[in-house]
Amino acid sequence: MSADSARIPRLARGLKFRFDGVRGAWVLLGPERLFLPDAAAVAVLQLIDGARDLGGIVDALAQQFDAPRAEIAADVAALLDDLTARGAVAW
Repeated sequence: MSADSARIPRLARGLKFRFDGVRGAWVLLGPERLFLPDAAAVAVLQLIDGARDLGGIVDALAQQFDAPRAEIAADVAALLDDLTARGAVAW
């Protein structure tokens, strides 16, 4: 992973990540916005705590899923790029 692995992602201002009992699913809630993340996105979002850097998130997921770190890093980077473009994640 590049030098970007030290960057720390956080949820964008006003967004909350929580389990919605009515939907039976994890959601990202914000003013006039709702994201329904898939299982892979949920695994990443659960690790975004405002303290853990990108490298730490990748390491945790690689260990959790016993998967190659490079593959996890590429998937996480793509997901976070998408969420950043949608205004759900800030750096």
